[in-house]
Amino acid sequence: MARFEDLCRSLWDTSSEHAAQPALTGQAIVDAQRLLDVTLPSSLLDLLRHQNGGVVADSRDAFPTVQPTSWSADHVPFDFVMGIGHREDTLSVLDTPHLVEEWGLPTAVVLVSASAPCWIGLDYRACGRHGEPSVTWFDAELRTELTLARDFRSFLEGLTAAEDFASVDADQTSD
Repeated sequence: MARFEDLCRSLWDTSSEHAAQPALTGQAIVDAQRLLDVTLPSSLLDLLRHQNGGVVADSRDAFPTVQPTSWSADHVPFDFVMGIGHREDTLSVLDTPHLVEEWGLPTAVVLVSASAPCWIGLDYRACGRHGEPSVTWFDAELRTELTLARDFRSFLEGLTAAEDFASVDADQTSD
């Protein structure tokens, strides 16, 4: 397993600036937590200090699941991380209130990645707005959800390559 500090640096696809926000500042963190009325996990903030959102490297673009989802029998995609900021035409965690309302998601959630109508979010329902949220997959269209990890750090450490699942998916569809 990769060390968390190494993972913060190696998570990103450095060939793409898509979905990245300007460098994260202390004031941006304060403003985001005030707007969202949550304490963001230190692991997310540590990650965003290395790069404030963006495309995830192919070696870390999926999370394995213990049960099927609308996406796959055994994993969900994690193609990009939403940063904190207001860059035009780029989703941000600051868009969460609007997106939650638009897609009918639970209000005690902060979205960190999307492949609409599916979302990955920090789920504050069990821990309260200032606790350590779990990471949950939400399918807004089917109205289903699946807890992926107990916290964001565990989620990051569990990421793997989507291509690792391709042969399994191909075998299942050819039967």
